[in-house]
Amino acid sequence: MASSSSSSCCESSCEALSVALSSVALNSKSAFGKTATAAGGAASPDPSSSAHRDPKPHFPQFLSPTSPSNDHNSHHPTNPLNGSSSNTTSLIWFRNDLRIHDNEALFRANTDSAFLIPIYCFDPRDFGKSASMGVDKTGPYRALFLIECVANLRENLRQRGSDLVLRIGKPEEEVVGMAKGAGASSVYAHQEVSHEEFEMEKTVQESLGKLGVEAKFVWGSTLFHRDDLPFQLEDMPSSYCTFRTKLRNVQVRPVLEAPKELKSLPSLSTLDVGALPTLQDLGLPSLPDGQEDGDAAKEPTIHGGETEALRIIISIDALLMNSKDKEVHHDVGTSFGINPAWNVSPWLATGCLSPRRMLHELTEKYSRAGMRVFDEGFEHHVLDCLLVELLWRDFFRFVTRKYVSQ
Repeated sequence: MASSSSSSCCESSCEALSVALSSVALNSKSAFGKTATAAGGAASPDPSSSAHRDPKPHFPQFLSPTSPSNDHNSHHPTNPLNGSSSNTTSLIWFRNDLRIHDNEALFRANTDSAFLIPIYCFDPRDFGKSASMGVDKTGPYRALFLIECVANLRENLRQRGSDLVLRIGKPEEEVVGMAKGAGASSVYAHQEVSHEEFEMEKTVQESLGKLGVEAKFVWGSTLFHRDDLPFQLEDMPSSYCTFRTKLRNVQVRPVLEAPKELKSLPSLSTLDVGALPTLQDLGLPSLPDGQEDGDAAKEPTIHGGETEALRIIISIDALLMNSKDKEVHHDVGTSFGINPAWNVSPWLATGCLSPRRMLHELTEKYSRAGMRVFDEGFEHHVLDCLLVELLWRDFFRFVTRKYVSQ
């Protein structure tokens, strides 16, 4: 930390955080094990013994879909797994949420519509020069990673009876034009936090409104949901420690499972789903030595996509479960960087991985094994680092949205 006061604040809460995430590990199964019930399946029994549970509600808890607390929190959105489809066509506009798991916008659109058109736009402005620095906003390596993320999303959508419409152009033109051409009644999308994204949302919403199309934005990029914060966004604390303290008794929402089936695209003879762009299509130079063509000896060390992100989480699971307490920090530092939050940051940034899914997957392993996440010091376990990093990520995203909105 930059200041001694900030360092003192964080150090004084280490023990509380340690107990907190231990509670998450032991209680996450009781919440997430019921997700199948909300989706119409049978709930799995909780394998963890109640004798090991801490009766006090520590921060952060996972909120069960069947928890009574849902009934008196009027600001909670309607469960996207409930409801019935009407004879309507909707668009789901993918942005930095390139996944099908834990995607509320996708769930809502799929539930509320008879036909669904998923769309993603490669915005040329994201690949041009920065106005302030004069450098590329997106270089070829990052662009290739993004293309792989989009390709994997399309594959996952196709496996569920849908597809992904791809366009190179401004979303305020392409999304609005697609909605008009398809006669859509609604466009679903996740909200973002930066100034450019916020202004784009307003433009899209205004343009759709002129066509009589409703823009339905939802929140889904953080560990804690914005509607569950114990304060209005304009009252967001400027101090991380204050922010974390206020969230002590706030519950984390359950992970939404990936849908097994999706509504099909409407039968539009003129609907061209489009091809994946090349780097040249985006105005970028080719990678050296044929890397874009998948040269096995020279290809990038990481690959984009939801499937790859979930594979990495499984790898981290295995590493943590096979490591003893004193070895965890060293092993993960060697194999994955200092902690998993840093290792998966490209997939979190593109939305290929939900922070809720990540935390749930890792803590659930410890619950099944009957292990406490913390037995020794706060600074010695990688899951401590994970929670802290995810909370910092939430803090910066909420602060950014606060001031952008103003």
